[in-house]
Amino acid sequence: MTLLIIAYLGGALTILSPCILPILPFVFARAGQPFVRSTLPMLIGMAATFALVATLAAVGGSWAVHANEYGRLTAIILLAIFGVSLLSPRVASFVTRPVVDFGNKLMNASGKPGSVPTAASSVVLGVATGLLWAPCAGPILGLVLTGAALQGANLETTFLLAAYAAGAATSLAVALIVGGKVFAGMKRSLGVSERIRQVLGAAVLAGVAAIALGLDTGLLARLSYASTASFEQAVLDKLHAKPANGSPSEIASNGMMVASADTARPFRSNLPVEGRAPSLDGAVEWLNSAALTAEQLRGKVVLVDFWTYSCINCIRTVPYVRAWAEKYKDQGLVVIGVHAPEFAFEKKIDNVKKAVGDFKIGYPIAIDNDYKIWRAFENSYWPAQYLIDARGQIRYHHFGEGNYRQSEQAIQDLLREAGSETAATAPVVPDAKGAETSPDLRNVRSGETYLGYKRATNFASRETLRADAARDYSVEEPSLNEWGLSGTWTVGAEQATLSQPGGGIAYRFSARDLHLVLGPAAGKPVRFQVTIDGKPPGINHGADIDADGNGTVTATKLYQLVRQAGDVEARNFEIRFLDPGVEAYAFTFG
Repeated sequence: MTLLIIAYLGGALTILSPCILPILPFVFARAGQPFVRSTLPMLIGMAATFALVATLAAVGGSWAVHANEYGRLTAIILLAIFGVSLLSPRVASFVTRPVVDFGNKLMNASGKPGSVPTAASSVVLGVATGLLWAPCAGPILGLVLTGAALQGANLETTFLLAAYAAGAATSLAVALIVGGKVFAGMKRSLGVSERIRQVLGAAVLAGVAAIALGLDTGLLARLSYASTASFEQAVLDKLHAKPANGSPSEIASNGMMVASADTARPFRSNLPVEGRAPSLDGAVEWLNSAALTAEQLRGKVVLVDFWTYSCINCIRTVPYVRAWAEKYKDQGLVVIGVHAPEFAFEKKIDNVKKAVGDFKIGYPIAIDNDYKIWRAFENSYWPAQYLIDARGQIRYHHFGEGNYRQSEQAIQDLLREAGSETAATAPVVPDAKGAETSPDLRNVRSGETYLGYKRATNFASRETLRADAARDYSVEEPSLNEWGLSGTWTVGAEQATLSQPGGGIAYRFSARDLHLVLGPAAGKPVRFQVTIDGKPPGINHGADIDADGNGTVTATKLYQLVRQAGDVEARNFEIRFLDPGVEAYAFTFG
């Protein structure tokens, strides 16, 4: 029930998001019409269609991708006709009478401005709107979509998505009621009902154009995240929910109070009790240790760190977790890393073993390939830390990067509470290098971008993306935060695979660092060259290439390809592969 409330409130907050702008004209074209016969059926159609389409997206099959593409194309055509019929029924009649008549019926029963629309026509318009609505995945929607990605399509996912859509429909209904009164007043006082109709028609066509050009998932998505993320995070914190995965941004943790020292009685931290720590049973294998049980850990302070080895947010957190494990191991702290994979290649235990070695991790790692520990903690984020006291109770948690000083203070508090003579010391300052270095958050204007069709956005090649089939692609210079393929690629659900040598990927980004998760499909090394603005990177090269831009994909992992040495500016990145068989998964930035 709590999740349903959160999802509903998240949907209601979308009215504050620029992402809602392209569909507002479709909705406000119903302003002034009877609520029960016009507005309500349309909003129901929109909410139900969005919930259904988003649920099917969790299936991840190519048929679902194609169905969504055809549905969106049909909706764009349908709403364009609707816009033309609003703008000028006389001009529209020259296009084709039967089709325009259908467009007019979407507006009202007879095609005349004063007629009352039918419930059926309103539902059709709502279905079309639902097919085109792509709300920005802020913390709340991200929470829902993460559950869908982990559990697949099910009734719980559909109910949560429906609750989110219902929240959006509620806020739109309120806006429509207010807008209807404004329009009615304008018609009475100015007598410009036909002019208002034409303005709405122009607005509908502008909304269709914005969606067709991808502005709803590009520019508006970036503006929306900045404008609504803080509101959504506040909702999550108020209702004690866990934030969502998928966002590369830093998420604030809960507040923490630290008790003052009192030498007359044992120290007791003011950290709240959040519940009993669940079992660590369910790992398919343990690294650096035999399997650990709750009974074995009783009397110890335990830090459980959920991570996955190609996640840039996790990589940047590892130096701190590693330093805490070393600093406090003799004072009663046990650090356990729970490796819960995001991509299929991260389920390969040999890949995880290599990553653990590369990151110089010496603390125990539980391989949670079946997400049993993840679900036991009801976790929803990479990275996530849970701090457990000596009595086996969760006393502190933090999601995302950052807040390291507060997290270390919590460790010290619980160690003192457990009887350790831990003195307050300065926080650790790990020697992080390469991709482990903290991000330059002030200059990050590009976000995590997936190349597999299941989550791909902002694709800029001339050719449309084809799922699970080889295709030749080409790309000119993309716009900011757009990417494209060149050469022969097969785009799967999680990754794009290059079939012939000479293919490449282009991305226009704005951030200090650019990373790309890559792997060799057949296990053979794949050579590549990187250019920035058409030139070798020079001093702007990342840790995994040289100044001339040369590098080799030898294992499936995150590669740091760019680190701008001077002022951070928008750049054209291109990587060209000299050998076939590379798999490309996701861009991240810092």
